[in-house]
Amino acid sequence: MPGGRLTQQDRQQIAVGLADGLAYAEIARRLDRPTSTITREVMRNGGPAGYRAEMAHRATERRTRRRRPASTRASEAVPQPHGRDAEALREYEEMVTTVLMESGLSNKMMARVLVALYTTDSGSLTASELVQRLQVSPASISKAIAFLESQDLVRRERDEGRRDRYVVDDDLYYQSTIASARALTQQAEIFREGVRVLGPGTPAAVRLENVARFSDFVGESLARAADQAREVLHSNTEATSSGTASSDRG
Repeated sequence: MPGGRLTQQDRQQIAVGLADGLAYAEIARRLDRPTSTITREVMRNGGPAGYRAEMAHRATERRTRRRRPASTRASEAVPQPHGRDAEALREYEEMVTTVLMESGLSNKMMARVLVALYTTDSGSLTASELVQRLQVSPASISKAIAFLESQDLVRRERDEGRRDRYVVDDDLYYQSTIASARALTQQAEIFREGVRVLGPGTPAAVRLENVARFSDFVGESLARAADQAREVLHSNTEATSSGTASSDRG
């Protein structure tokens, strides 16, 4: 499997593959590259719909010139835990940030804060730690945190030093999913109110009723799936913990 960075020709083939509707794995196979390489390349350069080979190539060259010295100094100054590759981690965080933005987090700073929390082993950071990690202003962090808290994506706790810590965990993701399901149910109620206002049986009212039914179905399915996933994953976690404890005693 060839190493090294993607060439401009590689990027042109990626663009052709995306235009043809090929999956990342198939594009990677044709280029004899890891699927993760193609996924990262596309997501950091506009996503499947916005990827342009020439623009991606120029953007990569700019990032390389701008960040190589800084990345080298950062990796030397701050050793990564568990032997992680600092450059690979940075690129992965950029990719996840793009994915979150395409999934609904329209503000990049909010996505960056969430990614920073999820890729931290403790799953929690203070505002000052986020400022240092992301190299942004305290005001930017405060605004991003306020939105993430309002969406149940981040939880606030006080540590022993009476400092606010912002936390992400499995239960928080469950709560966020349930909140999304609840929002869909509320949307359905609003659409049904429109049926009354527009007059039952009219074309506009029928349209709104169909949307309400769709929202109801998706919301109920999402809530049910979240409950099932939580129950299964919680049971698996307990079983694993119990097995580990027994093994340690043995």
